[in-house]
Amino acid sequence: MDPVIVVGAGPVGLALALALARQSVPTVVLDEGPGKDEQRLARTVVLREDTAAFVERLAGHSFGDTESGARWAGWRSVRRKQLMRELEFDDEAPAPLHLPQHVLTGALRDAIADEPLVKVAVENKLDSLEQDAGGLTAHTRGPKGTWWRGSYLVGCDGSRSTVRKLLDVRFPGRTAVERHAVAALRTELPWPGQALLHRMPPWRHGGAEVTGRPLADGVWRIDWLLPPHGDLVTPDALVVRIRESLAGWCGGSTPPYELLDTGVHTVHHRLARRWRVGRAFLAGDAAHLLGALGSQGLDEGLRDADNLAWKLALSWHHGARESLLDSYQVERRAGVAARLRAADQSLPVLRGGKGLRSYVPGSARGHDALLTDGHVGRGPLGMPSSYARSPLAPAPSESETAVGTEVGAPVTDVRVTAPDGSFVQLRERLGLGHLLVVLVAPGTVVWERRHWVTAGIMPRLAAAVTALPHPAELLVAESYPGAPAHSVLLIRPDGHLVTALSGVRPAELYAAAEAAVGGAAAPGSGRGDDDTEQGEDAVRADGVGSAAGVRAARPSK
Repeated sequence: MDPVIVVGAGPVGLALALALARQSVPTVVLDEGPGKDEQRLARTVVLREDTAAFVERLAGHSFGDTESGARWAGWRSVRRKQLMRELEFDDEAPAPLHLPQHVLTGALRDAIADEPLVKVAVENKLDSLEQDAGGLTAHTRGPKGTWWRGSYLVGCDGSRSTVRKLLDVRFPGRTAVERHAVAALRTELPWPGQALLHRMPPWRHGGAEVTGRPLADGVWRIDWLLPPHGDLVTPDALVVRIRESLAGWCGGSTPPYELLDTGVHTVHHRLARRWRVGRAFLAGDAAHLLGALGSQGLDEGLRDADNLAWKLALSWHHGARESLLDSYQVERRAGVAARLRAADQSLPVLRGGKGLRSYVPGSARGHDALLTDGHVGRGPLGMPSSYARSPLAPAPSESETAVGTEVGAPVTDVRVTAPDGSFVQLRERLGLGHLLVVLVAPGTVVWERRHWVTAGIMPRLAAAVTALPHPAELLVAESYPGAPAHSVLLIRPDGHLVTALSGVRPAELYAAAEAAVGGAAAPGSGRGDDDTEQGEDAVRADGVGSAAGVRAARPSK
């Protein structure tokens, strides 16, 4: 079978290629550039805990060290001169990962260099695409341009996506929702390791909001919110902002600093009308743009890759299930639309507008709480998407039991016993293309595996797992948040909870597994039109896009 073609060699495209390779799917990555990334310390990414675990699994090492990235020790929210909120991160409330984007991309490129199933074709810019019953044919131009044949194609080629244009998919939304001046500098601040949000700082050129976020090696990224239609930021004006902000935070005198990089970051809000057209898909910035109020667009793009990889892999190996492939658009588009809608509802109040005040906390503390949620990955602006209304959701069962994770949400990373008897973290078993079945069995940790693997309910559960319609791995956990003893959790390859059952229920477990891989699902469980179209009003520009308006691709040869 032909490889999957990934268009675009940014973090999302590279992560998708690696995720497919981990599931034995060959991939060709079309990179219009030379295969190298510009080193920009002012261009960074913030990843939530589970997304960081996803890319670290693919890259094969941790980013939260002194050489590459930083996991914040805490978060401070200040208004004028008053400390409004202070958070400390720990195992119960994990810190986000903050690192330069070129560090992430470079690590993924290094991992691909050792992966024989991934071919990166540099200096190949897509210019045409045709689909047929058996696959796709793409043509690229450039010094190494040629024809490519693939089974599926995923456009990870950014906000000006050629794939999206060739598929004739509309991309409605709003331009320049926010603008920020950005500086990366090395200095010492009074809150080592803690990120800072400072609203209405009491110095002349502080503007409405300043954010300081630590990186590794004493480097900080500082962002100043700019007026929507303000003048261009000159180098001299930026230096004034830097010196005043550092002095304001350090008791009135500017500490020594080394300016490493600068830039202007403009936030757009857009959402593609379709994320799948036949055998072609969109992911990352090609499918959505967001980032106001601290929400992170790349984090969502990596979630696209994680969601799509196992579905493409299953279809590549075993033949396409249309409901499974369709679920990518339903799940991911709904999740991003909800985040865009939350941001657009909050912006008028948080940025001084009117309307919607009855829906958003009106106090300064409420505003700071909302902004903190976006930056640290909590609440409607920041928390991971849940797929409770997915078309892959199983039918309700009387055997279901409540646990600390809602159905459709990412599971908690607990320690489990693997089939070989070793202790591993649950997230280490994700991304391999199979389902996970976790038995919660208190007390097993004090016994050797050989004593309990053939005792009690284990033989019956092992037989039920072997009989599932899709390969699954049986794991045992000493405990899981909120789960009663002998609960059985069924987890998707991307780490989202399918169901939690009370005890061993072979029939219910089989039905849930079948639904999770695109078989029978609950009637009205979210196949839908509502999920697919929701959020359009939140990102639609005046007069832009009220019709679906998507046609089959007919590129020129």
